[in-house]
Amino acid sequence: MRKRNEEDGDVLLTAEDINSSILFEVAWEVCNQVGGIYTVIQSKVPASIKKWGDNYFVIGPYYNNQVSTIFESEPDPEGCVGEVLKQMREKGFQVHYGRWLIAGKPKTILFDACAIEHLWGNFKYLYWEHHGISIPDNDDLANKGLAFGFLVFEFFRLLAEREDLDQQIIGHFHEWLASAGIPEIRRFELPVKTVFTTHATMLGRYLAMNDSQFYDNLPFYDWQKEANHFNIRHIVDIERAAAHGSHVFSTVSEITSAECEHLLGRKPDVILPNGLNIERFEVLHRFQNTHLENKQKINEFVMGHFFNNYSFDLDNTLYFFTSGRFEFYNKGYDLTLEALARLNWKMKEANIDKTVVFFFITRNPYSSINPGLLQARALLEEIQRNCDDVQKSLAKLYFEKMISSRNGVDICDMTELVDEYKLIRLRRNLKSWRTNQMPPVVTHNLIDEGKDPIMNFLKMAHLLNYAEDKVKVVYHPDFISTENPLWRMEYYDFVRGCHLGIFPSYYEPWGYTPLECCVSGLPSVTSDLSGFGAYVGSDPEKAEHAGVDVISRQHRSMADAAEDLANRMFEFTKLDRRERIVQRNRIVESSYMFDWQELGRHYDEAHKLALMSR
Repeated sequence: MRKRNEEDGDVLLTAEDINSSILFEVAWEVCNQVGGIYTVIQSKVPASIKKWGDNYFVIGPYYNNQVSTIFESEPDPEGCVGEVLKQMREKGFQVHYGRWLIAGKPKTILFDACAIEHLWGNFKYLYWEHHGISIPDNDDLANKGLAFGFLVFEFFRLLAEREDLDQQIIGHFHEWLASAGIPEIRRFELPVKTVFTTHATMLGRYLAMNDSQFYDNLPFYDWQKEANHFNIRHIVDIERAAAHGSHVFSTVSEITSAECEHLLGRKPDVILPNGLNIERFEVLHRFQNTHLENKQKINEFVMGHFFNNYSFDLDNTLYFFTSGRFEFYNKGYDLTLEALARLNWKMKEANIDKTVVFFFITRNPYSSINPGLLQARALLEEIQRNCDDVQKSLAKLYFEKMISSRNGVDICDMTELVDEYKLIRLRRNLKSWRTNQMPPVVTHNLIDEGKDPIMNFLKMAHLLNYAEDKVKVVYHPDFISTENPLWRMEYYDFVRGCHLGIFPSYYEPWGYTPLECCVSGLPSVTSDLSGFGAYVGSDPEKAEHAGVDVISRQHRSMADAAEDLANRMFEFTKLDRRERIVQRNRIVESSYMFDWQELGRHYDEAHKLALMSR
C-alpha cells in the first residue's frame, strides 16, 4: 500500500479523483437501524452526495420489515452498475435498487442474504478454505454477514470485469458485519480500492465490559486466548482479516486506534472522527423557544409522574439525562449513579433551592409500561381537559358579565359563574388522581428487576424519589418517540428540552450523545475515555465553546471520578437562567465544528490514500 509520509504533505482528494471514481459505502446499517453506525451513515449522506454526486452509492442488507417505510424502489440505473445488478438477478440473487428515504435520498443497493440461505454452507466452506476462518452454525448473524459479504464481493467482481467501466472503484466498508467480502476482494486481486473502518473492535467491547483495568491491560492481552474465552473467535478473525486485507484501515478515534493496534494487529492509517448533519439541527433563530416548547412537554411528563404524590417548583427544576445502549460499565452508568447519590447529598447540605430530575434513557427488556403510570397520565389529561372546559366557559360568562354591568367596572366573584357540575367533576378527577404511593423510579415492568444493576444501586443508595430528595430519578428502559404514550415526542426534541447531558463512558470508541447535545445547544459532560471526549478535550478552548466538560477517567479511581462528576453537576445547579441561556448561545454558534462539511475531509483523506495504494 502507498502510505503517507512526511514528504507527501497533505493528502488531498481532487475533483479529478472524484470524477474518475465511483464510491460505494457498504454498511450493515444501511436501511437497517441497529446502532450508532446508522447515525454515522445517515447523517453523512448529504455531505457525501454534495461531494460525489452521481458517483456515490450505499450498499446494505435487505430486511423486508425494515425497508417498508424507508426504502423506495426504482428502476435500475443506466450504465455499468445497472447492468451488473441485472447480471446478479440472472444468477438467482435477490437484489433491490432504489432510494433510501433520508436527507439526500442516496442511490441504494440492497442484497438479500436470507434469500440464499441454501448457499450459506458453500460460503462457509470457501471462507475456511480461502482464509482459514470457521463460522459456527449457531451464529445466525455471522452467517448472514458472511453471505452478505459474498454478495458484495460478487457485485464488485462483476463490476470490475466490465470493459466499459472507465472509473476506479472504491469500496468503503464499515464494521465487521459488512466486511467479510474484503479478504475475497484481495485474494482475487480485484481492481477495487478498499477502505475498512472499525467503529469499535468486538473484542475490545467484550474486554472492557469485563475488565475494570482494560486500558492498563491492553498491551498484555493474548487476543486469541481472549477471543476464544468469549466465544467470538470467528468474529475477531473476520475483523482482523478485513483490517489486514484493506488498502486503508481506519477507525474513529485515537483511543480506538491503540485498541486496534493491540487487538487487531494493525495500526489504523487514518482517523475518521464522526460528525452530524448540522442543518438538521440548526434552529439558531429560535432555538431558545424550541428549548422552552420541549421543556414544557417534559414538564407534563414530570407532573404525571410525580405530582399525584407530591410537587416541586418546575421553574426551579433542571433536567439531566444519559442515554445509549444498556452497557452498565462501558457507558458509565455505574459512575453516573454514584455521582447522583453524591449530588443529592451536596444539594441538601448546601440547601440548593432547585430540583434535579435525572433520566436514564436506555433500552432494557421489559414486559409492559407501568399501568399505574398510564392511568395517572390519562387522569392528568382528563383534568387538563376539564380545566380547559372551565376556562373557556368562564371566560365567555365573565366577559358577558363585565360588559353588561352598569358602570363597566364591577368585579364579580368568578366562582359564581362556574357550573357546579364542572367543579364537582374536577374535584372527583383530582381525588382519583392523587395517591399515597411513592413515585416509581422505573417507568416499565422490567423482565428481571431483581438483577437490574440500575435498580439495585438506587435501592442500595435509597435514591428512590423521596419527597425530600433534591435529585429524582426516572429510569426509562425504552426509546423515546411520538408513539410512546408517556412522552409523545421525538428523542431529539427531548434532548432540546433538557438542560445537561451526562455521558462519562468507560469504553466509548466515539460517542454520539454529547455531540448530539452540542448541535442541539445543550451542554454535556463526557470522559477522556470516549473518542469524542478525547477529540474535543485535546483543545480546551474548543471544548469550552462546545459546552463539553471532559472528566478524566484514565488511570483514576472510581471514587475520584464520581466525586469529580458530582462536583461538575453541582456547579451547574448554581447557574441562573441567564447564565444557562448565554451558554446555550455559545454552544449553538460553535456547533459548525462538528458538521460533516468540516469533518468529511478526513474521509477524503482515506479515499485518496486508497486511490494511491497499490
